[in-house]
Amino acid sequence: MKSLIPLSTVLGVVVSSLIGLSPKDMSALALPEQEVLQKLTPIPVFTITDKNGSPLVASITREGNEVNSSVAGVFISKSDADAFVNKLKGENPNLASTVKVVPVSLGEVYEKSQSIQQNGQKLEFAYVPIKRQVESAKALLEQNGQDVNKFSGVPLFMAKGGPDNGYLTIQRGEQQVIPMFFNKEDLQRMLDRAQTQQPDVFSSVEIEVVNLEGVINALKNDDDPFLEKIIFIPPRESLEFVQQLKGSSNSGNQ
Repeated sequence: MKSLIPLSTVLGVVVSSLIGLSPKDMSALALPEQEVLQKLTPIPVFTITDKNGSPLVASITREGNEVNSSVAGVFISKSDADAFVNKLKGENPNLASTVKVVPVSLGEVYEKSQSIQQNGQKLEFAYVPIKRQVESAKALLEQNGQDVNKFSGVPLFMAKGGPDNGYLTIQRGEQQVIPMFFNKEDLQRMLDRAQTQQPDVFSSVEIEVVNLEGVINALKNDDDPFLEKIIFIPPRESLEFVQQLKGSSNSGNQ
């Protein structure tokens, strides 16, 4: 697994001002591959692997297609991955005894996916969203008068508002970046803190929803300055698990 940004680096963000950036038409040139990986690598996700360490896959046949495709699940939440394994124990205990939940970098999944496409292999990665976050996303979309049935995939939450109707930025080193949160609650906590500090500015802020798959596709196909500024903020519990895992590993090596 690739190294992940320390928990304190990701969660210890400082709320800055709202800036007047807005997304543009996402249909230009591609960001350099390295820049895409830099954005995705810090994000822990979870896969189910077999006894050989390979992703557990399911074969599917799409309507009108005689060729089977293999699909491997990539879980945003470890608890969802654990729940899948527990369900498998009841349905196929022999198989369940040979699998385990493994944290990997989203950057690794992206690299593997790109390699598979280039080689013409019939393996796809399906991102499994957190059900609670999907429900939150659909509630927000319905509140804004949008068709919730058109939303699919893994929701990402970002804040917009202020005098210039710009996106919320946070300070990371010398840069102001635009955070996209996998958990609406994590973003809401940040906004609640910000509103106590700057009520005039943050009282008008609203939360918007996009999906991870669309953003990754945009990162591959667009060099828009807006996309260069975004960072992903993983669920707090995912980062805490990875830090505990690294801590246990370091203790075992002493």
